[in-house]
Amino acid sequence: MLKNVKLFSTLFILFFYVAVNVFPQSKIELINYVNPFIGTSNGGNTFPGAVVPWGMVSVSPHNSPGTPSGYIYGEKYFYGFGHTHLSGTGCSELGNIVVTLSKTNSANPENYKTTYSNESATPGNYSLFLDEYKIKAEVSASERSGIIKFTSEEEMEIDLLVDVGQNLSLVGGGEIEILSSNEITGYNISGGFCGEENRKNVYFYSVINYEADKILIYEDDKIIDRKISSVIDNPLACSARLKLIPDKPLIIKTGMSYTSKENAKNNLLAELPHWDFDQVVNEARNKWNDVLSRITINDKNKTNLTKFYSALYHMFIHPNIINDVNGDYPTMNEHETMNKSDRNRYTIYSLWDTYRTLHPFLTLVYPDIQSDMIKTMLDMYDEQGYLPKWELIGNETYMMVGDPAVPVIVDSYVKGVRDFDINKAYEAILKPVTLDKNEKAPPVRAAYHYILEYGYIPFDQNMEDEWWAWGPVSTSLEYNYADWTISQLAELLNDENNKNIFYKRSLGYKKMFDPVTQLIRPKLKNGDWMEPFDPLETEGSGDWTGSGGPGYVEGNAWNYTWFVPHDVYGLIELFGGEKEFAEKLLESFNNGQFTINNEPDIFYPYLFKYTENYSHYTSELVDQIMNTEFGIDENGLPGNDDCGTISGWFVFSVLGFYPVCPGSDEYVLNEPLFDEIKIQLDQNYYQGNELVIKKREGNKREVILNGESVNLNFIKHSELIKGGELVFIIPDGENK
Repeated sequence: MLKNVKLFSTLFILFFYVAVNVFPQSKIELINYVNPFIGTSNGGNTFPGAVVPWGMVSVSPHNSPGTPSGYIYGEKYFYGFGHTHLSGTGCSELGNIVVTLSKTNSANPENYKTTYSNESATPGNYSLFLDEYKIKAEVSASERSGIIKFTSEEEMEIDLLVDVGQNLSLVGGGEIEILSSNEITGYNISGGFCGEENRKNVYFYSVINYEADKILIYEDDKIIDRKISSVIDNPLACSARLKLIPDKPLIIKTGMSYTSKENAKNNLLAELPHWDFDQVVNEARNKWNDVLSRITINDKNKTNLTKFYSALYHMFIHPNIINDVNGDYPTMNEHETMNKSDRNRYTIYSLWDTYRTLHPFLTLVYPDIQSDMIKTMLDMYDEQGYLPKWELIGNETYMMVGDPAVPVIVDSYVKGVRDFDINKAYEAILKPVTLDKNEKAPPVRAAYHYILEYGYIPFDQNMEDEWWAWGPVSTSLEYNYADWTISQLAELLNDENNKNIFYKRSLGYKKMFDPVTQLIRPKLKNGDWMEPFDPLETEGSGDWTGSGGPGYVEGNAWNYTWFVPHDVYGLIELFGGEKEFAEKLLESFNNGQFTINNEPDIFYPYLFKYTENYSHYTSELVDQIMNTEFGIDENGLPGNDDCGTISGWFVFSVLGFYPVCPGSDEYVLNEPLFDEIKIQLDQNYYQGNELVIKKREGNKREVILNGESVNLNFIKHSELIKGGELVFIIPDGENK
């Protein structure tokens, strides 16, 4: 089977090259440049299954239960199709309502697993072949519903199994109700993200195009002779015995909801009222072509086109909608049902990751979507009293550190997305930071009271505090940056007092800079440095593997010393000048202390642009990373994609400008990857209609915006959104 999987990868690449060379790009659908298998190995934790842009439902295969997406490329066994998934996260969750075929009379996944081969995937469509049964399985999806088609080569009796008790993080149990010989409904109890105690019901309604001879319910492999069953923390499944015939594929349609069984059914009836599988696939393809077409490219490098559009694809998965077709959605933490019919409600806010690239990209290219995402964040503030930190299906998980909702909101407002309640947003932003120094900080700003007292979070913080700070150095730096963004918003809102207060707090990083080691390192309450200090240590910040070196979050002193995006010139001054700064920064790349899949690191290649004599290293490093760390097969991501964040790094790097400091109006310039890129601008938000980015050779390096030469290293968002033409002149012989 593994050979067949590997064969598919080779055939996909071969087919792609043939297709794009026979047909010019203008004649080919952009989805043909997307390989959903990218990132399904090498720790990327993406999934290859069917999903539409920002869709609630994703119908995807499970071949590695317990892993974050349920899938790792090349694994031997197929365990069924789940209907909800996380893309690129580091922890497991979702994977609810597993559908598969079985002949074992068992609800144990190890008993109903089967080998498979001949995988194929394009946006909105996935298929494989079940070797044991000689049945082809294909899936597609709408926003809130999934469809699965099984086509048999021969007549057979088989069970259609719907596993309600399992998901990718726990055996939570749930409920099954048999409505008729071809309808079932119920819910799965999901949760357990990163070991958290979060729980919620994920409701479903399924209908099949066959009349089942009988439908059995299994509780922990024990057959229950009744029409409805509910269990907690135990396996629960049902099987429908069918006589499958070759000329009538078996189709099961499933509506999903986070509010009720009734809404799951209504979602299905509204979105998939028919049984035309091909129509669902075509509609999904059209949705993907539409969102991808906001950026079109004129270039002959087909490998890079695949990298680019696959990265874009992964950026349009999360955050995803959570509301039903009628506007119902579960409220934050309490899971009460509320309704908002004028816009979509979103979920899966991996903000510590996504504030860096994904949300700035949506602000530029999809400001309408970004606006609704911010409005959702303000809804969450209304419901739980604070902005989200790492929200997952209406649960606050409090994963990672800092206050990442703040730069998301401020960046959008600074750049012109302002059709949300800025007064409420400002109130929400200030609530957790307007404390007395003796007042314990809320969980969204864990240990922030230390910032007020010392200017930094000391290493010898009180570990008995309920909300102690994981990695006090890293957390302090994140707060410094978030406070700087508050100062920028305060200035725009004419709040001079808070502008000054939070700007001063943003400079607290200077107290943690050690001029001897030239590293930002842990400090004690009395002002002494923490000893012993090993700048290369990557364990000890927590009691779990990969927690980070003492004082740091998933990294060490080398990974965090450069994390001062809001005051790079101030950091350069601490080093003693650009020579010392640049040489130490270059050392971090040369000694293996830079990793492109570690979020605080990802803008570091662009820091050389803040120097006069070392800026050329940015181009060299970005080019090297794009060529060596990103690819067009299953290993094509350098690690966790983190809900599209690392893909976002690639996309911005392709465009030729990068948001080093979200919350400012400035991008750092490098050079575009392609000869010509066209970005459609939303004129409901921005002045321009289209931004055209070009690259051409010339006598000297130059950047020209609408006929005027501009700074080589920096450009403002407010200039780009006027539209027009941005031309990068590359000296002869340097154009790649």
